[in-house]
Amino acid sequence: MSALKLTNPFRIFARLRELRDEERKQAQSNLFLSQALEKEKMEGHRLAVIARTVALGLVILLIPFLNPTLSALYYQAWVLVFIALGWLQLRLASVGYSRAELLLIFLDLFLLTALFTTANPFVSEDIPTAITYRFDNFIYFFIILAVGTLAYSWRTVWAIGTWVAILWMLGMIRVSLFGHEVPELSTLAAQAFSANPIVLGELDPNSVQPGVRIQEIVVFFMVAAILALKGWRSNQLLMRQADIAAERANLSRYFPSSLVDVLASSDRDIGAVRTQDVAVLFTDIVGFTEFAERHKPEQVMTLLRRYHAMVERVIFQNGGTLDKYLGDGVMATFGTPETKPSDAANALKAATQLLEENEAFNKGQADLGLDPIQVSVGVHFGPVILGDIGPSRRLEFAVVGDTVNVASRLEAATRDLGCRCVVSEDLMRKAGYSNEALQPGLAYFSEQQAIKLRGRKTSINVCTI
Repeated sequence: MSALKLTNPFRIFARLRELRDEERKQAQSNLFLSQALEKEKMEGHRLAVIARTVALGLVILLIPFLNPTLSALYYQAWVLVFIALGWLQLRLASVGYSRAELLLIFLDLFLLTALFTTANPFVSEDIPTAITYRFDNFIYFFIILAVGTLAYSWRTVWAIGTWVAILWMLGMIRVSLFGHEVPELSTLAAQAFSANPIVLGELDPNSVQPGVRIQEIVVFFMVAAILALKGWRSNQLLMRQADIAAERANLSRYFPSSLVDVLASSDRDIGAVRTQDVAVLFTDIVGFTEFAERHKPEQVMTLLRRYHAMVERVIFQNGGTLDKYLGDGVMATFGTPETKPSDAANALKAATQLLEENEAFNKGQADLGLDPIQVSVGVHFGPVILGDIGPSRRLEFAVVGDTVNVASRLEAATRDLGCRCVVSEDLMRKAGYSNEALQPGLAYFSEQQAIKLRGRKTSINVCTI
C-alpha cells in the first residue's frame, strides 16, 4: 500500500477511498486484523471519552475566569451537553461504518459552530455577533480533533477536519451576511483609528476578520490531514502485527507451540525444496465408512472433531508436526521442518500413546451415546522430499516421497494383519528398539514376517501391536 500523496486535493480524496476499501477487504479476510481493529477501536474510544470528559471539565472551571458573570452558566451548560454527547458516542461505537456515530460527530461540530456564531441570550449588552465569533473560541475545535485521534479511524479524523473547515466557513458567511451589527461602534472605531487602517481592521467590532478566519481553517485542515496520515501509518503497523499473528496461528495449527517461536523468528526459507530423513505417521479410524452410514451428520462431525483434537494433542506432545487431515485420517511427521535425533523415538511414542488413549476416547464416545471406534496407525522412517508446492498464490508445505507412501500402506496393512499398529523395522532400528517393550508398562511390539505393500516391489520387515 503506497503512501498518501498530498499534491492534489482530488487525488487525496480518491486515494483515501482506495485506502479505505483496501483496509475493509483486509479486515474481512483476516480474522486477527478484524479482532485487532475492534479491540483498538473500543479501547481507544473509552480512553477518548474519558480524556474528553476531563478536558471539558477543565473548560467548565476555566469559563468563570474568562467570563466572571452569571451569563457564563450558559456556556457551562453547553459543555455538559458536549460531555453527554461524548458518552453517547461511546455507547453507539462500533467497528466499521456507522451512520449513527458519524451523525453524532457531525452534531458535535455543528453545535459547537452554532454556539460560537450566535450571541449568548443571557448577555444584556448590545454586542455585535462578529465579536462573539472572534472570541478565539475556534481553539476548542482542537480538543474535539485531538480526542478524535484516540477514538476514530484516520478516515474519520480526516472527515472531522473537512467538516470543521466547511462549517466554520459557513459560520463566517452567516455572521458576515446575517449577523447582528452595531454601526455606531464601527463609526467610533473609524474615528479613533482613521490614521491606522491596520489597527482599525483588527479593532472594528463588526468585522469578522476573514483573513484570520481563513487562516484558522487552513491550519486546522492541515493539522487534521497530518493526524489522519499518522493514524493511517498506525493502522499499517496494526495490520502488519495482525498478519504476523495470523501467520503464527497458522503455524500453531501444524507445529507444536515450542516450534512456533523458532519458526516465526527463523531467517531460513522453510519452504525451500530439500531432502531429509523423517519419521512419518498415518492414523485412521477403522470402519469409519460404516460409522458414517449409521449415524447422523452431526454425530459424524462430533466424532471427527474429537478424534482430530486427540491426534493433534498427541502429535504435538511428542514434538511432531501435523501435516494434513485426510478425512478421518491424519498424516503427521517427526523431523520437519528441522530434524532431531529423537524423531523416530518420538514417532514411536506417539503411535503407542494414540493406541492407549483410544480407550479413554471411547469412554467419551459412550458418554455421548456414540459407538466406540478403533484407531489404526502406521509409522515409517526414511528420506522424504519436502518444500512448497502448488501455484504461487496457493503454496502449501508438503512432504512427499517413498517414505510417505510406505507409512500410508503400513497403516492400511493393519486390516490384513489384524492389528492396530504397524511399524517398519527401519523406524524401530532408528528409535533404538527391536521387538522388545518400548517402555515398561506400555504396549509390546511383535516382530512379523516381511510383508509386501501395494505398489512396491520389495518387501518390508515390520513390527506390530
